[in-house]
Amino acid sequence: MELLKVENVSKSFAKHKALDDVSLSIPRGSVYGLLGPNGAGKTTLIRIINRITAPDSGTIYLNGKPLQPEDVTRIGYLPEERGLYKNMKVGEQALYFAQLKGLSRRDATARLKKWFTHFGIQGWWDKKVTELSKGMAQKVQFIVTILHEPELLIFDEPFSGFDPINANLLKEEIMKLRDNGATVIFSTHNMASVEEVCDHITLINKSKNILSGKVDEIRHAHGNNIFEVDFRGSREELTAALTDKCTLLESNDENSVYNSLKIHIPDDGGVKSIISLINDTVEIRSFHEVIPSMNDIFIKAVAGQL
Repeated sequence: MELLKVENVSKSFAKHKALDDVSLSIPRGSVYGLLGPNGAGKTTLIRIINRITAPDSGTIYLNGKPLQPEDVTRIGYLPEERGLYKNMKVGEQALYFAQLKGLSRRDATARLKKWFTHFGIQGWWDKKVTELSKGMAQKVQFIVTILHEPELLIFDEPFSGFDPINANLLKEEIMKLRDNGATVIFSTHNMASVEEVCDHITLINKSKNILSGKVDEIRHAHGNNIFEVDFRGSREELTAALTDKCTLLESNDENSVYNSLKIHIPDDGGVKSIISLINDTVEIRSFHEVIPSMNDIFIKAVAGQL
């Protein structure tokens, strides 16, 4: 069942069309990737969902009902532009934001102490934000975003400023939040992260939704019947046997442990016969389809090549 539905949303600023009749449906309990190049309209859509700005037309539904002003308390938003007050102490500021989200000072303090301990940052409580690195400030803002346990979380480039270890820590926390019932909108340019954490994606380009679906289904749907075979035996005999049966794309260094060959098979029905032919000619060690990465799909989609 969907938690959030965006229906025919459009938004213009002066003569610029930021969103053009965009629709998408975000399943409950999923990590949903919102992708697109700079200026595509992602941030505008996020701001509309957060009621920071209003659409010119279209409707946002939360739990099947039009989004209302009071629904923002059910949303946690970590923007790409960081919003901590530099001269306030970290703990004092975190308490302030938590109370804005409806938590009592007592509950906010208890939850913050728990999360600060979990992240190993207890010593930051009385530091000023100016004393923190970008990554440290990002951890604090992540905690503030999730502290009131909202059912919808929106992260805009959440790994910006993080080293690989802390980025992985944050990925694990996002997955735990999903597993505990939260729904996550994840906006990023990092396609590797999309493959690691996202269940579904929407790709917005030039203000329009040009691609939506489950990540695995999209990757498989845009495969090009390219396969890679690792084998022991004569490369010359195999290439001769495959000539006119399929297209030979590339092979590996002859000094490798196994020979490797990448081939294109024109249609699905020919895969079985090609495998049989290879097996009759050489010793197959592995045979697998080469599935395009989300990065490859992203580039082709934006270029209009899908």
